[in-house]
Amino acid sequence: MRVCVVGSGGREHALAQVLARTADEVVVAPGNAGIPGSTSADPVEIDADLFVIGPEQPLVDGLADRLRARGHLVFGPGADGARLEGSKRWMKEVLDDAGVRSARHGSFTEVEPARAFLASLAPPWVVKTDGLAAGKGVLVTDDLDEASADVADKLSGTAFGEAGRTVIIEEGLMGPELSVLAVCDGTTAVALAPAQDHKRLLDGDRGPNTGGMGAFSPVPSAPPPLVDAVMDKAVLPTLAALRRRGIDYRGVLYAGLMLTDEGPTVLEFNVRFGDPEAQVVLPRLDTDLVALLAEAATGRLRTTPVFADDAAVTVVCATEGYPLAPRPGDPIEGLEEARAVEGISVHAAGVAAGADGALVTAGGRVLDVTAVAPTLAQARDRAYRAVAHLSWPGLQHRSDIAEGAASAAGAATGGSSPFWPQETAGNQDGVRPEQERGEG
Repeated sequence: MRVCVVGSGGREHALAQVLARTADEVVVAPGNAGIPGSTSADPVEIDADLFVIGPEQPLVDGLADRLRARGHLVFGPGADGARLEGSKRWMKEVLDDAGVRSARHGSFTEVEPARAFLASLAPPWVVKTDGLAAGKGVLVTDDLDEASADVADKLSGTAFGEAGRTVIIEEGLMGPELSVLAVCDGTTAVALAPAQDHKRLLDGDRGPNTGGMGAFSPVPSAPPPLVDAVMDKAVLPTLAALRRRGIDYRGVLYAGLMLTDEGPTVLEFNVRFGDPEAQVVLPRLDTDLVALLAEAATGRLRTTPVFADDAAVTVVCATEGYPLAPRPGDPIEGLEEARAVEGISVHAAGVAAGADGALVTAGGRVLDVTAVAPTLAQARDRAYRAVAHLSWPGLQHRSDIAEGAASAAGAATGGSSPFWPQETAGNQDGVRPEQERGEG
């Protein structure tokens, strides 16, 4: 089978790498200079047996619909289903219809009602753009004045243009974050292994939101009963609510959750593989990914995904100035040495070919260093040994990816309710106010 992966980042590199295990050929459109099989051809003009669409923007723009109209098999929702990520206000309406637990929220197009709603909530305050904002359209703050100013900036169009002219204000939630990605065929869905990402730029979950600075899988605080409960209480009801609206959703439903004291609460749904979650989930997959996604695309899921017992950790290496003003054009050194570390894959995210043909930085998130090993601690050690070989002016990365999870992985978890297993490890990664998951 010839597979076309649409997109140009580290997620698409990881998808292509795992799909290539069983596909006859994998092309990536447009890809980048660091992804084998990249092509500048328009995806609509490519002849492939299966299309897998990576980013949310082409999904929101209706690429899956155009490809299906040409008779192609496509893994990715049409524009109607992609609205789940394209409009957070509409997503909240769907969650309410589905009876899915979510944060208390309101949507606003005018400043004064928005500020009045802010004043009715206890801190921390969460202010989001309604539309797509590359994972950066969210503010989480304990400062009411800062939240109020952010509302005014977004609604004026100053901060995010048209994407920000409607804002969603939510109560801030506390607890470990969790990402559960489900493969859907329009009627039913199967869960992939859970993951947890790190959204803030700096160690200790400080600094601005990014598209994601690293991730790990498995997640010690998310045993199988919890994942089953997320499917039963969040993913499948949402899929059913979409069906009631006449939407045949074939693609990934990516549930971003907060594990609160009241139980898992949906922060938002995304409509594609997470980035960098895909980089830690997909390498652990023992199931044929081509067959799994083709089944979903045809509307007949039959396979239950199986994952290796190994752990995976991804550390994102970014440019100087990311996420506000990333600097392109710096030569990348140490790539071969990094890839030579046992268990390492280096996924090219934001790279280009320089004048001499060597790779240079070309985006905020440049390389995703992914390690697979028997344990989270070993995977983390391998990842950082590989990162130490990489260099370019101003390279920045977090040094604490999966740190708490690696030390907590051996701790037992239990509890009487499968919907909220009691976590006995006190230093689990990701305990922080809600943050938006998105692209960088």
